Amino acid sequence: MGSPFDDGSGPAGESGAAGPGGLGGSETGGDAMPKWLRTFALPIAVMGIVAAACSSSNTAGNGSPSASCTSQIKVGLALDVGGLGDKGFNDLAYAGMNQAISHGIICQANTKYIEANSEGSNLDQEVQSLAAGGYDVIIGTGFAFSPYVNELATQYPNIDFGVIDGYATCGPACGETNPLSAIPNVVDLTFKEQEGSFLVGVAAALKAQALGCKTVGFLGGQTGPLIGKFEAGYTAGVTQIDPSIKVLVEYIGDSTKAFNDPIQGEALSNKMYDEGACIIYHAAGDSGNGLFKAAASQRKLAIGVDSDQYKVVTPDEAKWILTSMIKRVDVATYDTIKAVAEGKFKGGKNEVFDLASSGISYSTSNPQLMTPDIIDAVEKYKVKILNGDIVPPTSPQGA
Repeated sequence: MGSPFDDGSGPAGESGAAGPGGLGGSETGGDAMPKWLRTFALPIAVMGIVAAACSSSNTAGNGSPSASCTSQIKVGLALDVGGLGDKGFNDLAYAGMNQAISHGIICQANTKYIEANSEGSNLDQEVQSLAAGGYDVIIGTGFAFSPYVNELATQYPNIDFGVIDGYATCGPACGETNPLSAIPNVVDLTFKEQEGSFLVGVAAALKAQALGCKTVGFLGGQTGPLIGKFEAGYTAGVTQIDPSIKVLVEYIGDSTKAFNDPIQGEALSNKMYDEGACIIYHAAGDSGNGLFKAAASQRKLAIGVDSDQYKVVTPDEAKWILTSMIKRVDVATYDTIKAVAEGKFKGGKNEVFDLASSGISYSTSNPQLMTPDIIDAVEKYKVKILNGDIVPPTSPQGA
């Protein structure tokens, strides 16, 4: 198998190494910083904010409270398994709340976050504590919060709730018996992950072809419909380019703690690499950090998720990351807080973020791996999705 680097060299000067080389804007193409990145400054801001939070109290960590801040809106953030420092989903939600502070929409002193335990067994206690604390808006960062939020929303009709990847408002279609009209103070913030996953699948297949590789992999966190969208889109993207490429699939487990097991993530990644995969895409939360460790050790490629993980992992791990499927959890969080603060919050509905709204995209931060030819090809498929010529599947074949 050839070198993943376009010029055949190893990363960061390792000669001959056997390894790789928002709204209102796009992450792809061009040298100028895109509008969404200028606005939210992620993921560099994420790491600075998280570092500040981990060294202080459970208020937001974006600088000192401003004496001029007059907003009385109280914001509570209930973090899912993995918590702050997961380099993805939770960190993005936290960054969205901090951006609302920096824009003067809310005051730092009126914010609070609560982290889940490693088993994810205290999610109900997280949202219950925030509701009892008199917070005006509470955001749960994960689908597992939906049943608890759905119940609390009827008990606290004056609190506005948002659930990332939630299903409380979609009713019987999601197996939820409460009708839409019963929870007017809940908004679900969902994403078309299959669209971005399709695009990184295209990138994976093209890079695999360049390497003479016929096997790629997918690492999922918790089994179920949500992560199934990532798997389905990714597999479809790979197959679109080369149906003969085999896609290996491994899942960490069947509960939310599957998103907080980087040791198992590393073990399963090594298993797929040993079985011939040259590239692995993960949708596994903090468990996915095990993939990056395995990739660096095996000198093979990885694809990140949620944030541009090339920018938030260690330098030795970053050079093996082909791309990341960007899921703008930060924007969903920020928009919800802003709507509440401005009196424009409308619950009882599902807000969808997709390629068309720039709520879903992919990264091009590693120029040694995401070469212009791959980017051009991925962009062509992006247009096909936007035009409706391709509709990525939402569930794995045979599921």
